[in-house]
Amino acid sequence: MNQKAVSTIEIESVKAFLLSLQDSICEALEKADGKGHFIEDTWAREEGGGGRSRVLSNGEVIEQGGVNFSHVFGTQMPPSATAARPELAGRNFQAMGVSLVIHPHSPLIPTSHANVRFFIAEKEGEDPIWWFGGGFDLTPSYVFEEDAIHWHQVAHDLCEPFGDDVYAKYKKWCDDYFYLKHRNETRGIGGLFFDDLNQWGFEQSFAFMQAVGMGYIDAYLPIVEKRKHQSYEQRHRDFQLYRRGRYVEFNLVYDRGTLFGLQTGGRTESILMSMPPLVRWEYNYQPIEGSEEAELQQYLRATNWLSLSGC
Repeated sequence: MNQKAVSTIEIESVKAFLLSLQDSICEALEKADGKGHFIEDTWAREEGGGGRSRVLSNGEVIEQGGVNFSHVFGTQMPPSATAARPELAGRNFQAMGVSLVIHPHSPLIPTSHANVRFFIAEKEGEDPIWWFGGGFDLTPSYVFEEDAIHWHQVAHDLCEPFGDDVYAKYKKWCDDYFYLKHRNETRGIGGLFFDDLNQWGFEQSFAFMQAVGMGYIDAYLPIVEKRKHQSYEQRHRDFQLYRRGRYVEFNLVYDRGTLFGLQTGGRTESILMSMPPLVRWEYNYQPIEGSEEAELQQYLRATNWLSLSGC
């Protein structure tokens, strides 16, 4: 791991950016919704740190969405961290980030998720262990190829200044990470996922995290604006609620952020704000062959979306 000296790690600069990012994302989403407003709930963690959770419910476009900032610290790492990284044991740690999930009313607007985060573990007399992580991904019930291409084009373009292979690497990581093994399908159409990023040094790694965080709105809002006035039927809504079940399954079975938050004594309400407000499961559901609902299945696998646009 290519670590830099403590003096080059600007923790307060990261925190200031994350707080500003939460503000700008909430402002943009409220404007797109046109009716709803985020309600802020600040919280403190007994072991150290806290955060501010913001939730918008029953908006014009957004059925429920949460945009959370947290900054937690302590002296004991949770099992979810030390199991894979034994070198973290016995170190003080700080973890901070912005995490969001948006569940729209309309089944024609995809659910979206994004997060960016920074982690550092320190021990007297030793170099700090630190990294950035994050990404964004899209989970549609009904896939419009032009929307998927736009989403991935934004992802590609923000990665390009950091290297020709960055988009391909982090797109694959996203496809692999957001995969439901027990369903043999991806959670959605992917995007970007990265973790343990420190090999570029602090400044460049921080710049990439910022690009991903700010890129989310550029990727998502044009899709919202395009689809928010389109009409849909009850069957579309029913299918959306069924597909939301997959979202719940992933977050509770596989998501590392959920496990980390719960194991570090984070605020449960904030950690689980990613859950959709309404969801349904149906035993052995099978869509009608040739239907719009059956069409989704062909997209729940790793897809080279930019090749469809001729890029």
